[in-house]
Amino acid sequence: MTRFGYFLASEQWGPRDLIWQAQRAQEAGFEALWLSDHFHPWTDQQGESPFVWSVLAVLARETDLPIVTAVTCPTVRTHPVIIAHAAATTAVLADGRFVLGVGSGEALNEQVTGAPWPLARQRLEMLAEAVDVMRQLWTGEVITHHGRYYTVEHARLYTLPDHPPPVFVSGLGPRAAEVAGQIGDGYICTTPDPDLVRIFDDSGGAGKPKQGGVKVCYGSDEQEAAKTVHRLWPNEGVPGELAQVLRTPEHIMQAASLVTVEQLASAVTCGPDPARHVDALQEYVNAGFDDVFVNQIGPNQDDFFAFYEHEVLAELRTPSPR
Repeated sequence: MTRFGYFLASEQWGPRDLIWQAQRAQEAGFEALWLSDHFHPWTDQQGESPFVWSVLAVLARETDLPIVTAVTCPTVRTHPVIIAHAAATTAVLADGRFVLGVGSGEALNEQVTGAPWPLARQRLEMLAEAVDVMRQLWTGEVITHHGRYYTVEHARLYTLPDHPPPVFVSGLGPRAAEVAGQIGDGYICTTPDPDLVRIFDDSGGAGKPKQGGVKVCYGSDEQEAAKTVHRLWPNEGVPGELAQVLRTPEHIMQAASLVTVEQLASAVTCGPDPARHVDALQEYVNAGFDDVFVNQIGPNQDDFFAFYEHEVLAELRTPSPR
């Protein structure tokens, strides 16, 4: 049976708000949490970007839900040794409820140290090596590694969970979905594309968990909700690989200035119609995802949770008549 979770957007909310949303999500019947991991928000209007590992430590104590990073990039800004250390400690605090979601990242977050930003194929090679390094460290053995991209000198993690955290891999294009199937314990995607699910399965992912994420904007007026999306998340309309290669929030905002309210209204489920929200989540179920995470864009959080608890999740969990 499909599990429905809440997607915590660290680009729009500070740490206290994220903790409150997680608690409210649990009360409303959501069954798991995604937490985005960014250094920068996409746009200045979003306006936040707390350090994800601090937030995860509190989430592990203040909720009982499974928690997934969606997603962490362990390749450029942060060495995989450090991510392995942080993930191991978080897994201990969460008592087996933590999944490390990883991806090849965006220049928006990774260029801050001045490191070069490779092309997509190299980023995926780096990701595969980083995942291998982390899994070696989670054995508790002393690790020395001299790879193509990373060096590890006599490193050992002493604080470890009973079982290594699963690594779910993001894949938004065919090659990334293939790599996710090859190296991941599960799959993460933010588009309900059955072809990508099929590539993941055919590349070694068959039978592994698949998680999808979708953004919506609940509100009493559909047009006003669309305007909220345009004000806060115009980057939802930025096409192709631009979101991965543009280097600053200013660049993202320049590209997003070409996106209209009408484009976003057709791309993001907006307004108070429960059937449209049910359909948006059901599309992921139909594409083959096991877990679907939904994020509410904008400030109307408490009303959103009540709406989803009583009118959306209840409908999705009602067995269809045969």
